[in-house]
Amino acid sequence: MNISNKVERLIRPEIRASRAYAVPEATGMIKLDAMENPYPWPPEVKQAWLEMLREVQVNRYPDPDPRRLKELLRAEMGTPVGTELLLGNGSDELIQIVLLALARPDAFVLAPVPTFVMYEVIANAVGMRFVGVPLDQDFALDLPAMREALRRHSPVVTFIAYPNNPSGNLFAADAIESLIAATAGLVVIDEAYFAFADISFMDRLNRFDNLLVLRTLSKIGLAGLRLGMLFGADAWLREFNKVRLPYNINSLTQASVELVLRKHEFITEQVKRIRAERQRLFAALGNLPGVKPWPSETNFLLFRVPKAGHVYDALLASGVLVKNLEAADKALTGCLRVTVGTPQENTVFLHTLERVLAS
Repeated sequence: MNISNKVERLIRPEIRASRAYAVPEATGMIKLDAMENPYPWPPEVKQAWLEMLREVQVNRYPDPDPRRLKELLRAEMGTPVGTELLLGNGSDELIQIVLLALARPDAFVLAPVPTFVMYEVIANAVGMRFVGVPLDQDFALDLPAMREALRRHSPVVTFIAYPNNPSGNLFAADAIESLIAATAGLVVIDEAYFAFADISFMDRLNRFDNLLVLRTLSKIGLAGLRLGMLFGADAWLREFNKVRLPYNINSLTQASVELVLRKHEFITEQVKRIRAERQRLFAALGNLPGVKPWPSETNFLLFRVPKAGHVYDALLASGVLVKNLEAADKALTGCLRVTVGTPQENTVFLHTLERVLAS
């Protein structure tokens, strides 16, 4: 038996039919495709960080339960009394942990779509059945369709990105509350962009015993450190912790995040700058002929253009990398997504887009 036959016999069909998550090469590009904070750490913070790293004992395993870091995160995130916190290697790992703990034959995972692709990717990877409920034409929740999907499929978990990715909008809070109350399964509110929205479900954790809140530090300037946080009742997190691999948060990440949380004022300032640039970028896109941008509560903007594939390729050839979403969902036909960069990066992007559209 050759290796191809062995792969076909041993690897699950849904894995063989899927594709690995692709990350485009970005060397030398103006990188506006991945919702990263475009600003580096201030020199004084970076110097303190480098000095701190000298003291980290990388020959030892990391702290398996970094209580001091958790307390700092609880204080920074404003978590309600009585809730617990589980840390992951980015929010992706926490999504995987939740689904691994809930996985069973014919278990359903639900989410409004289009949304963060990893809900479906990880659900399929662990052998669960993903159901996407289409948003309406303005990317708002279709509440009757969501209620019907909950009734029909009885999902063990529903993911709701708040704000949503890739549309950038916030769903109506009362609609989400009604869905939490209507399901017997868990509801995970993914607040990856919490810093840019100033609104949260964190204060509702003690009101709903089936609610969890997911956050990450990746969007506010710590993408390279990979730290995600899951907040909720101890009864849930205690079970999820049994699935978590030991030592999943490395020593460098633990020490680095502690330092940044003690010097977090610079992040607050950078978030303000990104939000201001988001408004400028939105207005400028709206003034370009044939371009339709959607309002956003995140650090990116979704916009529709004629011949999106051609526009994407032309931007790429000019050294500007955005995200082409045309193949992701039929609702995203003609859509590209651009991360809010520095003022200089945004200006180059706008000038390049205007030139491409005019050609």
